[in-house]
Amino acid sequence: MRGPHIRSLAVAVAVTTAATGLAGTAFAGPATGTDSASTSTGVSAASVVAAARAAAFAHATATGVTRGDELRAQDVLIDPEGARHVRFLRTHQGMPVLGGDLVVHLSHRLAYTGVTRAADHTVSPATTRPHLTATQAEAKAATVARGDAGTAELVVDARDGGAALAYRIPVSDSSTADATGTRTVVVDAVTGGIRSNTPDSDEFLSPKLLDTLRERGETMDPATGTAVQPKSLTSAAASRAVHYPVTASGTGTSLFVGKVPLTTTRTARTSYLLKDPSRWGTETRDAKGKELESFAQGKKFTTTNDKWGNGAVSRRDSAAVDAQYGITKTLDFYKKTFGRKGIANNGKAARGMVHFGKKVANAFWDSTCGCMLYGDGDGDMFKKPLVVLDVTGHELTHGVVDATAKLEPTRVDAQGNQFGEPGSLNESLADIFGSNVEFSANNAKNPPNYLIGEKLGLAQKFLRRLDHPSLDKLEGTIDYWSPQAYDAEVHAGSGVSSHAYYLLAEGSGTKKIGGFTYDSPTYDGSTVTGIGRTKATAIFYRALTRYMVSTTDFHDARIATLKAAADLYGANSTAYKTVDQAWAAVNVTVANTPAARH
Repeated sequence: MRGPHIRSLAVAVAVTTAATGLAGTAFAGPATGTDSASTSTGVSAASVVAAARAAAFAHATATGVTRGDELRAQDVLIDPEGARHVRFLRTHQGMPVLGGDLVVHLSHRLAYTGVTRAADHTVSPATTRPHLTATQAEAKAATVARGDAGTAELVVDARDGGAALAYRIPVSDSSTADATGTRTVVVDAVTGGIRSNTPDSDEFLSPKLLDTLRERGETMDPATGTAVQPKSLTSAAASRAVHYPVTASGTGTSLFVGKVPLTTTRTARTSYLLKDPSRWGTETRDAKGKELESFAQGKKFTTTNDKWGNGAVSRRDSAAVDAQYGITKTLDFYKKTFGRKGIANNGKAARGMVHFGKKVANAFWDSTCGCMLYGDGDGDMFKKPLVVLDVTGHELTHGVVDATAKLEPTRVDAQGNQFGEPGSLNESLADIFGSNVEFSANNAKNPPNYLIGEKLGLAQKFLRRLDHPSLDKLEGTIDYWSPQAYDAEVHAGSGVSSHAYYLLAEGSGTKKIGGFTYDSPTYDGSTVTGIGRTKATAIFYRALTRYMVSTTDFHDARIATLKAAADLYGANSTAYKTVDQAWAAVNVTVANTPAARH
C-alpha cells in the first residue's frame, strides 16, 4: 500500500539564481538512456533550474504559478536529445502547497516547451489567518491518528480542486494499523475538519487484502530452500598488510532464491559486515523484533567467515540474505537500465531492516526510515518473512515514485485502505518495475515473470498478474478502465495501467515466456502486437520521471507515455502508435477522458 508523502518538502537542488542570458547556451547531455541532474561541461544544473523557474512565471497562465509563490527544485533531468525537465515543489507565501507540484519542460536551448502540473487551478486560499491554533490542530491529529502529535505546520492544501489553509501534523506511534508507525494528518485551519489522515509507510499487503485472507482462513506458507551451508571459502593468507575496511565477496544461503553471491565489507581479518561498498554502502540490519523507524538503531549483521544464512528461518541472517540480495538487485536494475544511481538518484545507499516488529505480516517502504522494513509474518496467516524478490522490487519502486512524481491516492478510509487512480497508478508502477527486477536478476530459483507475489504461497498461485489482472480474485483487480476506477481501492485499480503496460510489451492473446503461459484480453477485442519489454519499460520510466505528478490519473498516464514514446522513438514510430493502442485496449481513450478532477 502506498502512503502519500505529502509532509516532506525535500529539495534535491535548491537554488535561487535568477535566469538571465541562458537562451542558446550549449549544454552537454548524458549518454543515451540515463538520467542526470548535472553535466560535466556546459551550463550548470543551477542555471537550468533558474531558467525553468523564470519560464514558469513568464508562462503563469499555463503553469498556474501566481503572486506569492516560490518554486523549489526537486529534480533536474537532462534527456540525451537535450531537453530538460525540472520538477518543482511549490510554496505560497512561505507555506508548502500540497498538490502544488509541477514539471517545467525546456528545450536544449532552455526555451519553455510546456508544463505538467498537479493542480489545474489557481492556488490561493481565501484566508491566510487560521481560526484554529497549532495546539488545537495537534490535539485533533493525535486523536484521529491515535498517536503522539508532532509540531503543526501551516500549509495550503491544493488537492481535490481546492486551496484551503491547513495544518500538517506528523503523528508517531500511531496505533491505527497492525504495526504502529508514523502518519501525516492534515487539519483544516479554518473549520477544524480532517482533510486527510495517511500512513507514511508503504505496506505491500493492504488491510483489505489481509481481511479477505482472514475471512477465507487462508494461510501463506511459501516453501523455502533447504540448501546446506556452503563450504567456507579458503582464506587467502595476507602476504602484506591489509588496511580495513575492504570490499569482500561473500556467499548467502537465502530463504527464497537459493545460494547467492553478496558483496560485503571486511572490517578485520575474521570479521565481515553485511554492507555493500560497491553499491553506495547499501546495508541490511536486524530490527530485533522492534518497530524501529531509525536505521541507526538496527543491529548490524556480522560473521567471521563471510557466510550468511542457512536457507531456513532458524538463523536470523537468512532473511537478511534475501533482503540484501533483493535490494541490491533492485539497485542494479535501475542503474543498468536507466543509469539511476540509487532509489533517489543521488548516489546514496539503500537500506533494509528484517525482523521488524512482532508478528508483523507485511513489508513496507518507510520514508521516515528511508528503508525497507520486513516483518516475520504473524505465525498464523503468514508464516515466513516477507522478503521475496518481487516484493522488494515493488516496495523500493515506491521509493523511486516518492523521489519523482509522488503519486498520491485521492482518499484513505478509516482502516487505512487507499483509493483513487493516482494511487492505483503508483501500485501499478511498483508491480511493473518489480517484475522487471526479476527479469533483470534472472535467478533460476526465482524465474522472472509478469506475476507478482507468486512466491507467497497463495492458493491462487500469485497475488497480481499484469497480463490478465482480473484473475486476481483476492483483491478484485480490474482489467479495464471505467468511471468507477477513479475511486477503486488502489491495488484493485492498478490492473488498468499494469494491463496497458503488458499489452505494450508483449501484446494480446496467448504467449509463452520463460515457461509461463499468458493470455491477455482486450476491452474491444482488438489485437495488439507488443514492442518488447525493453522499449515498454523505457517508455513507462520516462513517463514517470518526466511527465507524471502527484495527481496523475490513467488518462494523464496515457498522455505521459505517449510523450515519452515520442521522445524516445518518434511521434510517427510503431512504439508511439502501440502505446495508443495499448491504452485503448484497456478502455483509456481521448473520447472517454473525464472532466478535470484536480
